[in-house]
Amino acid sequence: MTTLPGYTGARISGCWALQSGGGGSGEDSLDRLLPPVNCPRRKSTTLGKTEPPLLRTGTRTIYTAGRPPWYNEHGTQSKEAFVIGLCGGSASGKTTVANKIIEALDVPWVVLLSMDSFYKVLSPEEQALAASNDYNFDHPGAFDFQLLVTTLRKLKQGKSVKIPVYDFTTHGRQKEWKNVYGASVIIFEGIMAFADKELLHLLDMKIFVDTDSDIRLVRRLKRDISERGRDIEGVIKQYNKFVKPAFEQYIEPTMRLADIVVPRGGGNMVAIDLIVQHVHSQLEERELSVRALLASAHQSQPLPQTLSVMESTPQVRGLHTIIRNKDTSRDEFIFYSKRLMRLLIEHALSFLPSKKSVVQTPQGHEYEGRTFSGKGITGVSVLRAGETMEPALRAVCKDVRIGKILIQTNLDSGEPELHYLRLPKDISEDHVILMDSTVSTGAAAMMAIRVLLDHDVQEENILLVSLLMAELGVHSVAYAFPRVKIITTAVDKSLDDFLHVIPGIGDFGDRYFGTDAPSTWSDEEDQELPSC
Repeated sequence: MTTLPGYTGARISGCWALQSGGGGSGEDSLDRLLPPVNCPRRKSTTLGKTEPPLLRTGTRTIYTAGRPPWYNEHGTQSKEAFVIGLCGGSASGKTTVANKIIEALDVPWVVLLSMDSFYKVLSPEEQALAASNDYNFDHPGAFDFQLLVTTLRKLKQGKSVKIPVYDFTTHGRQKEWKNVYGASVIIFEGIMAFADKELLHLLDMKIFVDTDSDIRLVRRLKRDISERGRDIEGVIKQYNKFVKPAFEQYIEPTMRLADIVVPRGGGNMVAIDLIVQHVHSQLEERELSVRALLASAHQSQPLPQTLSVMESTPQVRGLHTIIRNKDTSRDEFIFYSKRLMRLLIEHALSFLPSKKSVVQTPQGHEYEGRTFSGKGITGVSVLRAGETMEPALRAVCKDVRIGKILIQTNLDSGEPELHYLRLPKDISEDHVILMDSTVSTGAAAMMAIRVLLDHDVQEENILLVSLLMAELGVHSVAYAFPRVKIITTAVDKSLDDFLHVIPGIGDFGDRYFGTDAPSTWSDEEDQELPSC
């Protein structure tokens, strides 16, 4: 499972608003979205400015605000995450300063990345030295800078990364690494944060935490004895032999590289406030307006060759007549929508790669047919309406893996925001069928495709499948991602002032799930779970 900011093992802050499983039957997963009995049927909206974008529990803070676009109308990365480098001696309070900055920033999608995760894998001889406190963990050679630079660069570029998990008890990396994706701000902390030139180039702000050596020694004693299972003699031996000399030789001299020096660590709120003000100004400068650009682009252009519209047979036309009719009951809307989805999914599967396959028939004769030639197939639904297409995919594609993405419109900015995703492991080599019920401007579809690309899915391996699309949405997706195959049952000409597809189908999710939508919601942005 890909983890968005919120994972605490690699020291990550930030979040998701939905906990959704990737398995189970399609029908069961749909039932979860239906409003409870006696619950007022209403659509909840993105949190407004009057409500803080977070939920607090006894052990963690969960942000419910989404991640705004990190790409432009061309679909390419247009803003990188803002990276803060925190350097200082061992137990100087770097993590405390980082947490104070995160708390004062009060923004979602912040990743706190610790250099401790990137210690090198020790040889058996080095393991023995570490067990006797004779291995120098405070030397630049103890860190895997190549992996660290590669990981931080990818994370800064908005890509999904794998973070090693280092075990200080066994002095080795755990078998399972953690997947981390999606950050507006990255706080990177470590004793050697300024020790590598490539690493320095990735830092937008460099902060040195300056704490008295006696205080650092006391903190290190408490931490290593209580958290890492060391004895007091071993900690003092390691400190005098390695930690203190390394600070004087490698760490203290890098203080001159810092943009800001923070004396007294986490207690210096004046310095932290100045840092937070600067980060806020940088984030404001990097804000993007994607939907407005899409709405004014691609006028009067021919439909792209990457678009495939199902033949409008009498059957398809008849199904559209029923589900487009405003007087169609909810039961009939669901029944005939499922029929149309099944036809659409079958049509979409014909665009997957295949190769010649010869088999023996029961009569002993050869038959030359076709078989799928890719590595795997994954379905990804854009919640909530896209999830209605999962049963059709499961019915025709045995053992297909399913992922989910939650995208909502921010009612203040009008921009799509990423709130949650859960993708199967090793999705990068699969052919992905991206499912959404309707596409109007294409803003949500573009964000979902960008998420897949950030997880190293090949653009030509993505099939965007939708029951109904507006011409603008088709053009937006095709212009940004010319190798994505776009498959639908119909393309309508225009949008109204509220970005509804015209003549359209209404709000698909509300008609399917029996919820009521505000009149200003666009079809493709019907993505939030009904709440009571």
